[in-house]
Order: sequence, then C-alpha cells, then structure tokens
Amino acid sequence: MRMRWAYRCALAALLGGLSSSAFAHVQSGPASGLLTGFLHPISGLDHVLAMVAVGLWGAQLGAPAIWLLPVTFPVVMAVGGFLALLGVPLPGVEVGIAASAILLGVAVMTERRPPLYVCAALVGFFAIFHGHAHGAELPRGESGLLYSLGFVVATGCLHAIGIAIGAIHRWPAGRIALRIAGGGVGLAGLFFLWRAIG
Repeated sequence: MRMRWAYRCALAALLGGLSSSAFAHVQSGPASGLLTGFLHPISGLDHVLAMVAVGLWGAQLGAPAIWLLPVTFPVVMAVGGFLALLGVPLPGVEVGIAASAILLGVAVMTERRPPLYVCAALVGFFAIFHGHAHGAELPRGESGLLYSLGFVVATGCLHAIGIAIGAIHRWPAGRIALRIAGGGVGLAGLFFLWRAIG
C-alpha cells in the first residue's frame, strides 16, 4: 500500500517536473491554485533534492525517523509559507535552501545518526526556508489555501519518493548507492550555494 502510494507520487512529480526545470522560487506569473502549488516544489531542483534527501535520511535512520522527518518538514514548511504570506521577511532564504541540500546530503552520505530530536530540529529549521520561498510566490490579495495545500502535498510526495528509494538501504549495495546519492545531493547544494551568493 505504501509503495503504491509512493509510486503514484513519483509519477505525479515526474510529470510535473517535465513542465519546468527552473528553480522553484523564480517562477513567474500568478502562483495560485492547487495545481500551481503542487508544481511549485517539483519545478525546482534545489527543492526536489532537499525534500527527497529528507526521505532518504529517514529511511536510513528507520523507525520512528522514517515517518517523523517527513511529517515534520511539511508541517514546519507550512509555517514558513504562512510567514511569507503575512509579509514577514526571512533573510538568506536562498542560502538556507542551498545549505539544506548540503547538510541533508552529507547526513545521507555519512549515514549520520544524531538523536531523533536533533534530526527533527534540523529538518524543521530548513523547512522554514523552503516554505518561505514557496509562500513568497503567492501574489498579495489571493487566497493561499489551495496553493499551500498543493505545495504541502507535493512535498509529501517527494518525501515518499525518498523513502521508497531509501528502501534499498537494507542491502549492502543499496547502502553504498544511497551514500553516493547523498554525496551528489551535497555537491548540488554547493552549486546552489554558489548561485545564491554569487
């Protein structure tokens, strides 16, 4: 049942990702509605990699992190989006998003196992930046409910994809593959950081 749901989310993310390869937070035009909100996170590689990495790391850590991290991220991300909708500024959003890819990638690459509350706090901290970036795209005066629901659902799907991929962790070759994937996410995060500060 879980795997079927993860595969459906993966298909939806893939189809949505084909529509744009730009960074999610440079989207143009009115960002409103459920579909636009859903497409927003999956249209930016920086968001996609960080959110999939949350699922990968949760899969590596096992229960209860495998469900706690993918629940923490969207909940706190919604708070970040709400702050953006209220017009509350958050400095360094681009840097925070890049740092999330770097640190989450390194956590997967090194199979880091800090206490669960540290994992949840780290994931929640980065979720604020991702949520703020999404929320900032909604034009003033428009209802953000469907848009917010869309980007929260898309985020959950990306986490599910990470968890589904992370299931290979149970085999020795899969553990190596996940560590390589984590290194790739970290390197991509360095590129995003270079773009953010360049």
